[in-house]
Amino acid sequence: MSEPTPDRLRRPDSLYDGYIFDLDGTVYLGETLLPGALTALTALRRLGRRVVFLSNNPTHSRQDYAAKLTRLGLPTSADDVINSSTVMVTFLQKRMPGARLFVVGEEPLCRELAAAGFSLTQQPEEVDAVIASFDRTFAYWKLQTAFDAIRLGAAFFATNGDRYCPVPVTPTTPTGGQPDAAAIIAAIEACTNVRVEAIVGKPSPYMAAAILDILKLPPHRCLLTGDRLETDVDMGIAAGMDTALTLTGATSLTALATADRQPTYVVRDLGELVPPHLMTAS
Repeated sequence: MSEPTPDRLRRPDSLYDGYIFDLDGTVYLGETLLPGALTALTALRRLGRRVVFLSNNPTHSRQDYAAKLTRLGLPTSADDVINSSTVMVTFLQKRMPGARLFVVGEEPLCRELAAAGFSLTQQPEEVDAVIASFDRTFAYWKLQTAFDAIRLGAAFFATNGDRYCPVPVTPTTPTGGQPDAAAIIAAIEACTNVRVEAIVGKPSPYMAAAILDILKLPPHRCLLTGDRLETDVDMGIAAGMDTALTLTGATSLTALATADRQPTYVVRDLGELVPPHLMTAS
């Protein structure tokens, strides 16, 4: 399939067997489904296509994401959702089973790691690995604990590397974004002079492998759709999938024009992912 030129939209003319959708900025923003999401996802399910969702945001569990999608009109099982905290659990179970962790993150991530059998500690001398994440409760004592633990030999991993999380524009978020895990990672790297050893969320191969494990499909039969070139599109390309960029989120056609790597498709919204003649097919 040919790549689109940056100044021209291109939509699929046939269906894939598996569809992978980013959530924030792609399917919804805040508590509102984005244009085309309901009709496209309903049509793909009606046509028997496998649909799964992924998010780098670890501040909600898979169950939370499934419940939100269901509430917004897209009934979804937690088994059809992957987020960076789930991938972190799998990564640590393989890399450091039974590790003692200090988590610079919010309660949902802490709960998921504890439920998977990891012990959480705030004593630097006990920490086997520091986990950096999106953390709206970030405070100096957390930075100090991470600093001490890493200087004492703890490993350093992160759930995701997003610079910001898209949110609705409100008086408290006037620019429609919140600083994300990249800011936490940068703070820890700056004071310790130690680079994070692995980031398991998009666009890492760890998350791509988790997605393909759920789908049970080869990459070339899957389409990954998201609103960010540096995470969604890059991960799909690296994993051997076709990709679609939706213009409902973080990336504009202007930004696309200067990008080194181009998606297979560029759509205004998710409604353009399903060929028109199949939108109402049974």
